[in-house]
Amino acid sequence: MARVVVCPGDITSVSCDAVVNAANRRLQPGGGVDGAIHRAAGPELARELRLRHPHGCPTGSAVLTGGHGLPARLVVHAVGPVWKGGGEGEPELLASAYRAAFRLAAGADCRSVAAPAISTGIYGFPVDLAAAIAVREALHCPAPIDQVTLVAFDPVTQSALERALEASTDWGPRTTCTQPGPGGSGWPAL
Repeated sequence: MARVVVCPGDITSVSCDAVVNAANRRLQPGGGVDGAIHRAAGPELARELRLRHPHGCPTGSAVLTGGHGLPARLVVHAVGPVWKGGGEGEPELLASAYRAAFRLAAGADCRSVAAPAISTGIYGFPVDLAAAIAVREALHCPAPIDQVTLVAFDPVTQSALERALEASTDWGPRTTCTQPGPGGSGWPAL
């Protein structure tokens, strides 16, 4: 079982083996986490996605690219669902996106992964439900992953992730941190 850590901050500054991107189905640069990752990684990231995945990626799935200008070696682009009220399989699709991302990272021999709260921005997924799904899937990610850092971009998301981690009935190492920043006291050692 992976150690799960909740930290506030900028996911693009986390030094780890793989960072998970909250991607859109076209795999084109967007807003939010996706836009931040594309800006930090540089234009080669979008170029690699166009060349390797010209038809995009279905919701609930993920694809892998290099990290380019990021501190992370790899980027796993996971496509979460748009929230439509919960009656169209959105929770299952979100869980599937996390599982696909963690499987790809594990298959690339990653031990440390940083992931955002997928679908909670413009896609409108309820933050508390998304946090519970993220924590559950992170706690059960496959080996060799031994640490997942759930990076919160705002205090509301951070609180939801911390509550979900605390409420989890799964036993596993867990940590929360209060200070963002690479190499600073806030980021756990990955």
